[in-house]
Amino acid sequence: MDTATLDHISELSKLNFTPDEKNVMLAQMTDIIELMDTIKEYDITYDDTKDHNEVRYDDLRKDIPAPSFPTEKLQQNTSPRDNCYVVPKMME
Repeated sequence: MDTATLDHISELSKLNFTPDEKNVMLAQMTDIIELMDTIKEYDITYDDTKDHNEVRYDDLRKDIPAPSFPTEKLQQNTSPRDNCYVVPKMME
């Protein structure tokens, strides 16, 4: 990274650096960019066959229907209309 780029970035982000701080920031930003360049060398494509997260159909629980909560109990703290929940308007 060069000084002109750092000046441009600091102007966009409204940061003011003293000359000493500018030298420190320039060194740190250069180190970060070099680190990112080394990361580019690694293949980071995702291969779902290598993560061993497959779920077999036999491992899933059985889908057994069960009785639901009664509508009256679910609506006891609301003001239902025609067995529906009435939700207050949030935006106009």
